Amino acid sequence: MGQLLVAITFNLATAVIVQITWKASGAHVNPAVTLAFLVGSQISLPRAVAYVAAQLAGATAGAALLYGVTPGDIRDTFGVNVVRSSVSTGQAVAVELVLTLQLVLCVFASTDSRQTTGSPAATIGASVAVGHLIGIYFTGCSMNPARSFGSAVIVGKFAVHWIFWVGPLTGAVLASLIYNFILFPDTKTLAQRLAILTGTAEVQEVEGVEPQKKESQSSSEDTEMENVCQVA
Repeated sequence: MGQLLVAITFNLATAVIVQITWKASGAHVNPAVTLAFLVGSQISLPRAVAYVAAQLAGATAGAALLYGVTPGDIRDTFGVNVVRSSVSTGQAVAVELVLTLQLVLCVFASTDSRQTTGSPAATIGASVAVGHLIGIYFTGCSMNPARSFGSAVIVGKFAVHWIFWVGPLTGAVLASLIYNFILFPDTKTLAQRLAILTGTAEVQEVEGVEPQKKESQSSSEDTEMENVCQVA
């Protein structure tokens, strides 16, 4: 029952966060997702660095606030991800890798304009819930290095913390390669990918908007004049 409650809680919390922020920032809230989008040439390196910094800062601030308002007798391990005694280090990394891989694939499929136009909140929330139902007994189910980082900083426990970076980040990279280069490859050229990586692609797109607007305006004016002439 405890595992189900945790899964439902993460499901609802993730769905709410995604629904609120996905149109503003993509609702990454997870360094693994940000890395996956960087590998898939869907975000620039400066933006990715800023996102990860914000994610870690937000996770730490949130953990500190929660730690402060939680009574000491029920804090326990305070949500710090730990590896079950019967689970080896390699198994723990593999669990985090697989769980994050399915999450990132779900994020790509839910936010890809070529696949869907609806809100990805419910789908991504369900993916997070599935991850917890499967992995909570193995590693506590991180899938999000920032989520593990915040609790570890406040409690000061970093014994196996590296697992919750290596596993999720590796899974995210694999998911990005699978989705963007195998399942649904795009047609970006190397030059376009480099422009996106350096953050210059957005400027080029904006510069290309004005001529299109002017052309559409002139064509509409020509059409109006033709209609007037026909009426006359």
